Amino acid sequence: MKFIKYIITSCAALIVISSCGIAVKRCKEPSINLPAVMPNGELDSLTITDMKWWEFYGDTVLCKFISHALENNKDIMSAAARVQQMRSLNWASKTEWFPEVGLTAMADNEVENYVEKDHTETPQNDLKANLKWELDLWGNIKWSTRKAAAEYLASVEAERAMRITVIAEVSTAYYQLMALENELLIVNRTLETRREGEEQARLRYEGGLTSETVYQQAKVEHATTASLIPAIKTRIELTKSSLNLLMGEYPDFELEYNRMKVLNRDIPTDLPLGIPADLLKRRPDLRLSEQNLVSACAGVGIAYTDRFPKITINLAAGWENDSLLDLLRAPYGLIAGNIAAPLLEFGRRKAKYEASIHAYDVARINYEKNVIMAFKEINDAVARYQNARMTTELKNNLREAALKYVELANAQYKYGDIKYINVLDAQRRYFDAQIGLSNAVRDEYLALVYLYKSLGGGWE
Repeated sequence: MKFIKYIITSCAALIVISSCGIAVKRCKEPSINLPAVMPNGELDSLTITDMKWWEFYGDTVLCKFISHALENNKDIMSAAARVQQMRSLNWASKTEWFPEVGLTAMADNEVENYVEKDHTETPQNDLKANLKWELDLWGNIKWSTRKAAAEYLASVEAERAMRITVIAEVSTAYYQLMALENELLIVNRTLETRREGEEQARLRYEGGLTSETVYQQAKVEHATTASLIPAIKTRIELTKSSLNLLMGEYPDFELEYNRMKVLNRDIPTDLPLGIPADLLKRRPDLRLSEQNLVSACAGVGIAYTDRFPKITINLAAGWENDSLLDLLRAPYGLIAGNIAAPLLEFGRRKAKYEASIHAYDVARINYEKNVIMAFKEINDAVARYQNARMTTELKNNLREAALKYVELANAQYKYGDIKYINVLDAQRRYFDAQIGLSNAVRDEYLALVYLYKSLGGGWE
């Protein structure tokens, strides 16, 4: 023990730093000036991410798809495996505080047979317990442990961010699929109307009640509508394939959903966005950036403390003897202290320290940038949602007006007040209005999904 005390006393003269303060004295604090209120929103302690997202939709099929994706998505599974990896590494770093204990058992027999000398044999038998302990006088182990913990927490936030992303992508693909199915339904209904119109034009032409031009116009409209179907079906298959990929399935996986489902518009108009400071707590990507910042700061500490000597205590106790039978009669003990200090390394460690500071600056600037980007995304999401709702209202009015136009045109053509080309024009306008409204409702749903994602989820 006196030897150990001597080592520690001798090394205390080498301590010229405070491992906490000086190691990170050149690490600047992030410059975060949060706005008083959310973009395009009032100050509110509640946020839509505090609400269950399915309360807005009430779609059991979407819930099933999301649950399937959360269980089988390969990116989520990879992120989860990464979490387990970093958890193990974090635990491994904590064990650096404790001594390393080992047991050595050895038996050898050295034979020497030199010219003009007698043949000799030197047996040796050892049974020893070894203890190796690095003294953390400078804080190197502390900083390493802190860095490992930050990397583990970063992996946790990365998994959460991946889950939010997958949920948003599944929701997006699903609503796109529903909109395409609705578009196909509209085209098929229109196609049936055009088929009937062509048949009526043919009969009137054969009966001498109309010209061939009218009949050909009807045929053109029928063929034009029919030509839209293959492209829509292709987009449906591509969307289903993308959805299957998100759910961790092969493209031939059979999706079960209601192809006749029409997206309703029963979604909220006024959405609470919460307090700006809460955004830093909600968004996993910002928490990830924060942990990267902590890790970079710990990296500065590691690089700084790595410039000073490493002090290691070695203890060994056991038995050694040239006779295996008499092994336990020959106790053995050793106490040693090692100091490994850099002498001539041409500024390499200092350069690494300076590099670690710059790496911290990169992480700090990225964090500041990500915070600004988060508020930009919220601002864009709110604007997109508000505009989507306004567009849907206008498209709905347009559809109702176009439907009235078709009804009036059919009635007037029946009594010979207008030409058939006017009827076709009314039908085209009604068809476009239906497709426009379907796409507008889809965009409204997608805008709400994007808003959820920008606010940090609420998908638990």
